[in-house]
Amino acid sequence: MILKKIFIIAGFVLLLGCGGQSTDEPLADVNPFFVAYDTPFNVPPFDRIDETDFVPAFEEGMAHQNAEISAIVENPEAPTFDNTIAALDRSGELLGEVSRVFFALSGSNTNEEIQAIQQEISPRLAAHRDEIELNPELFARVKAVYDEREALGLNPEQLFLLEHLYTRAVRNGALLDEEDQTRLREINQRLSGLRVEFGRNLLAETNGYKLVIEDEADLSGLPAGVIETAAGTAQREGIENAWVFTTHKPSMLPFLTYAENRDLREQLLTAYTVRGNQNNEYDNKAIIAEIINLRVEKARLLGYETFAHYTLEPRMAGTPDKVRELLDQLWEASLPVAKREVTQMQAIIDSEGGGFKLAPWDWWFYAEKLRKATYDLDDNDLRPYFEINNVRDGVFYVANQLYGLTFEELEDMPKPHPDAQVFEVFEADGSHAAVIYMDYHPRESKRGGAWCGRFRSQNRANGTEVDPVINLVCNFTTATEDTPALLSLDEARTLFHEFGHALDGMLSNVTYRTTVRSPDFGELPSQIMEHWAVAPEVLKVYARHYETGEPIPDELIAKIENSSFFNQGFSQVEVLAASLLDMEYHALTAPTELDVNVFEKTYFDEIGLIPEIVSRYRTTYFSHITGGYAAGYYGYTWSGVLDHDAFAAFEETSLFDQETANRFRTEILEVSGSKDYMDMWIAFRGREPEIGPLLRNLGLL
Repeated sequence: MILKKIFIIAGFVLLLGCGGQSTDEPLADVNPFFVAYDTPFNVPPFDRIDETDFVPAFEEGMAHQNAEISAIVENPEAPTFDNTIAALDRSGELLGEVSRVFFALSGSNTNEEIQAIQQEISPRLAAHRDEIELNPELFARVKAVYDEREALGLNPEQLFLLEHLYTRAVRNGALLDEEDQTRLREINQRLSGLRVEFGRNLLAETNGYKLVIEDEADLSGLPAGVIETAAGTAQREGIENAWVFTTHKPSMLPFLTYAENRDLREQLLTAYTVRGNQNNEYDNKAIIAEIINLRVEKARLLGYETFAHYTLEPRMAGTPDKVRELLDQLWEASLPVAKREVTQMQAIIDSEGGGFKLAPWDWWFYAEKLRKATYDLDDNDLRPYFEINNVRDGVFYVANQLYGLTFEELEDMPKPHPDAQVFEVFEADGSHAAVIYMDYHPRESKRGGAWCGRFRSQNRANGTEVDPVINLVCNFTTATEDTPALLSLDEARTLFHEFGHALDGMLSNVTYRTTVRSPDFGELPSQIMEHWAVAPEVLKVYARHYETGEPIPDELIAKIENSSFFNQGFSQVEVLAASLLDMEYHALTAPTELDVNVFEKTYFDEIGLIPEIVSRYRTTYFSHITGGYAAGYYGYTWSGVLDHDAFAAFEETSLFDQETANRFRTEILEVSGSKDYMDMWIAFRGREPEIGPLLRNLGLL
């Protein structure tokens, strides 16, 4: 629940939280963030929030946190854990509430007004954070508690929080002199604005391209459902007698997989890979170059050799050398596999008299032919068994079998978008655990990809339990007039993946609001769930034909299992290429005149990326590395070692072994962000991670 707070706003007092509001203004005229939400489970009142509410709420949130920081600094009592560390952790509640709602909407349901607010407010938020991190009086109190930590009798969670807040302040410049702190503030504010600009450009580029097909012959090879979806897209765009494909993956990938028109495949993939790189008003080359150079300067200012050294220091990997060791090992194992796949597909082209060499826009098309020839498996045979609500119920089934959770859909709830579904989550004993929003399909107001965030995080920092509200967002295949949304197997895995993040939030059991997140451990809860998505026992439960309700037949399950190594060369190489490129950018030791196209090509040539594969992300649309995954995209691969090794613990017992599941819950999910990563892992697995299960499961041994 949202805790009671008193705010002084424009000369009158508002009571925020359980007690309601104290203002003479009509409710409709009051900023929704300044009064008790008065909604079921205190979820954000999306139906009452207007764009004009955000800036005043941000400003009041920052002002209130500043007042809280002043109260800590001006406290005449000697610094203690409670009056300094816990008080700092409790600060900024309103600002956090507003931020979580705003940035969730900016990612999933943006518009010009929200984009303008984001451009304005992001640098101001960066400056606000710096004012706190670089406050010398506050740091002095934190340091005083830190210096006495061994004598304070703190429990492990308190000690972890104290050490984190101290090291975070140091890493954010608390020990720099005034001149360097001034420059650091400038860098942070500029980086914040550049990140927003990059994302805005990418969304515009993604939404700006349409492949309009008017000749029905150009649809040759496409399944009826794909054609019907494209016709629906054309209708929504107001284009008569045509079919429209976009660079959103649910539209693009089926076209690349089945369209026989090679020239159109090239057009569509090229449009995808040149986003942000077209020398127009949405060009991202200069933006990302400036981001990289500012990070180089920031790292050097803070005393680190490179930005990668700075970023990795508190993470599980620890150093760039350890990251490169893992990535290089997998690159050397994966590249030969990808080259074999090229040879196999080129043989198909030659046997058909194609007369051309395999190109990137051919990969999906001929990989699908190879899969049919080798495993007799067609994606179109699978989709009828992966209706989106059935897949969702499969996710719920796994959560129930592992952790006893149950789910009940909530009607008439405020929603961030009408497309969203909302569920209350119950523990095995029937008690309330969480609320989760699930938003499945692409739209022009939503950025690409899939992610899981939180409208509210679990904590009991104020002595009262605050229950989580989770926000899961995807971009999956949409329904048509004749069929519901039928997912690909990869999309089904993605829903399981994102729900793993949701479980990480729903089952959190921590005291404090400040937690530590790292990509190289944070993807463990999500990636391990993908294993259950394709487990035969689970497929039999949720993979049911959308028309007949019949479970997926054993022969299709066998084909899925037999093809588990299929296309792994491509899958690994495209991800590893992006991870290595990310690390290479952040290994720069000095600012430089950076032509990102030249840098990217030179590096990919150096590591031997084959021309038939395009990196999962090219620089100008690599949005991960403009934010929290900078020098961190390797995290998916690092977590891959963990998730395969963790799932092996279930394979050593049983798929839903309760002892193993309870250990994963208590040692990983419940304490995530409040303990050292390796300590968490060893408490679950009993030893350090081993790479063998990953290599075996990918067919790379």
